[in-house]
Amino acid sequence: MISKVKYLNYQVYSNIVTILKESDIMHNEEGQTCICPLKGIIDIISKKWTLLIINALGNHGKLRFNKLMETLNGISPKTLSDTLKGLQTEGLIIRESFAEIPPRVEYSLTKDGTELRKSIIPLLKWTANRSSIDKERCTNCPPQIRAHNETNLGEQK
Repeated sequence: MISKVKYLNYQVYSNIVTILKESDIMHNEEGQTCICPLKGIIDIISKKWTLLIINALGNHGKLRFNKLMETLNGISPKTLSDTLKGLQTEGLIIRESFAEIPPRVEYSLTKDGTELRKSIIPLLKWTANRSSIDKERCTNCPPQIRAHNETNLGEQK
């Protein structure tokens, strides 16, 4: 499982580098590409749970901490908390606190977070279309998302 996550993180990194290489802003006259903007963000998005958190927030809009824990099934509270802090520092998510008793905090994607999620959709489609995909992995997905994956993402081309 860990090796698959590392491979997928490498794929995301490769896609980002490709996008940067195709960008006119990141090129010099010799065709060399500056990947300096990746230095901070790659440390965050290469972590095991980051892309799953981004996708969960993209699927649901706003989520509270415990709902994120439930959605991600298997993440520890400390890992979730640390990852959320990193995502907030990078400007990918918003943490909204409400002055209520009991206290309420909701997390949602920023514009940059939404753009990151859009950029990982091809990766999600690729993984869903692989012939070796383990369909049992989707048992924790809500039925409407599982059905969406089977009909929209799981089509063989």
